Amino acid sequence: MNAVRDVVVGDDGLARCAWAATDAEYRRYHDEEWGRPQHDPTRLFEKLCLEGFQAGLAWITILRRRPAFREVFHGFDPVRVAAMTEADVQRLLTDARIIRHRGKIEATITNARATLALDGTLDDLLWGFAPPPRAKPPASFAEVPATTPGSAELSRRLKSLGYRFVGPTTMYALMQAMGMVNDHVAGCHWAGAAAESTTSEPS
Repeated sequence: MNAVRDVVVGDDGLARCAWAATDAEYRRYHDEEWGRPQHDPTRLFEKLCLEGFQAGLAWITILRRRPAFREVFHGFDPVRVAAMTEADVQRLLTDARIIRHRGKIEATITNARATLALDGTLDDLLWGFAPPPRAKPPASFAEVPATTPGSAELSRRLKSLGYRFVGPTTMYALMQAMGMVNDHVAGCHWAGAAAESTTSEPS
C-alpha cells in the first residue's frame, strides 16, 4: 500500500491519517486525543470501558455516544460505577443513547470494582505494558497490527484481575488510543510527535 493513500491533507493544510479525514468528530479526536499519552485515572478507566463497548462496532459509533456514556456512568468515576446495581443495568438497557448490551454494561461495573481492588493504580498497571517507542512511524496502515504480544499480555493480566471485555485486539486499540503506542502513519502531522502533555484531557 502506498503511504500517500493513508494520509489526507485537510482544508487547514495539515496532513492526517486518512481515517480522520471524512468526519469532523474523527478529525478532532485524531488531533486532540488519539496517540497522545494519557495518564489521568478517570480517562484511563473510561477508555478501558469504551474500548470494550466498541468491540464489534465502529469507533465513531462510540465516540458520538460518549457524552451519553459519561452521563449514565457518572463520568466514569470507578467508585460511583462500582456502586451501580441491577436496577441501574435494567435502566441502561432501555437508554437508546448508549449501546444497550447487557454484557458490556455489566462489564463496566465489574471493571470498576476490579479497578478499586487493584494494589496499585490503573495507570501503573496499563503503562507497565507499554512497548519501547517506535524507531520510525509506520509507512502505512498495512504495517499497523491488530494485536501484539504486549496487548495479549495486557489482556491476560487484566482478565486475571477480573476485568471483562479486554481481549488482545481491544487492548491494542486501547494502547493506541492512550498513547502507549503511536500509530500515526508517516506523513501525518502527528507521526513521531512527542506529546506535550501526559494528561491529555478529552473535550
